Amino acid sequence: MGRGKIEIKRIENTTNRQVTFSKRRAGLIKKAQELAILCDAEVALIVFSNTGKLFDFASLSMPHILARYNKFQEHSQTSSAEVETEVQQNEEVNSLKEEISRLQLANLRLMGKDLTGLSLKELQQLEHQIDEGLLSVKCRKEQLLLDQLERSRIEEKRATLEKESLRQQVQELRALLPSSYPPMVHYLELHPLERSQSLRNHDAISSDMARRYSSEKQGESDTSLHLGYNSTRPSCKMIYF
Repeated sequence: MGRGKIEIKRIENTTNRQVTFSKRRAGLIKKAQELAILCDAEVALIVFSNTGKLFDFASLSMPHILARYNKFQEHSQTSSAEVETEVQQNEEVNSLKEEISRLQLANLRLMGKDLTGLSLKELQQLEHQIDEGLLSVKCRKEQLLLDQLERSRIEEKRATLEKESLRQQVQELRALLPSSYPPMVHYLELHPLERSQSLRNHDAISSDMARRYSSEKQGESDTSLHLGYNSTRPSCKMIYF
C-alpha cells in the first residue's frame, strides 16, 4: 500500500519538525551529490535551520562557485538592464513615429488634403480651426504693420528734433559771426525756403560789389584822363652807339 500524499505546510510540532528537517536535509544533500556526479555539474547547497545552524555542500569549492554565481548575477543584471533600456527606447521611438504620422496627417488636412474618411462634424471642426488660424494670421499681420508705422513715426519725430537742434545750433553760430559775413550755404541747402532767400541776398551782394568795382574803374579812367596819363605801356626803342 503506497504512502499517502502529505500536505506541504509548516509542521507545528517541534520534535516532528526537527526530525523532518534532518531527514530531508540528508536527502537533499544526497540528491545534490548525485546531480553533480551524474551530470558533471557544479552544485552548491546552503541551508540554515530555524535555530540558525549552517549546513552546506559544494561539489567543488564553495568560494569558487559563489564567485561564479556573483559574476553571473552581475552579467544577468546588466543584460536585463540593457534589454529593458532597449525596450523603453523602442517604445519611445514607436510613440514618436505615431505622433509624427498624426501631426503630418493633421497638417495635410489643414492644407485641404487627405480629407477622406472625415465625418461632417470633423469637417466642421477642421473648418473652424482654419478660420481661427486665418484670424490669428490677420491679427499678427496688422500688429506688425502697426509696429512698423509706430517705428516710422518715432524715427520721423527723432529726425525732426535733430533738425531743429541743428537749426538752433546754426543760428547760435551765425549770431556770433559779423553781420557782413556771407550766409552759410551748406546749412541752407537743407532748407529750400531759406536757401532761396539766401541766394537772393547773395545775388544782391554780388550785384552791389560789381557796381562798386565798375565805379572804381570808371574813377581811375577819369583820373588818368585829367592827368594826361597814358595807361598803355610805352614802346622801347633800341639805340645803337
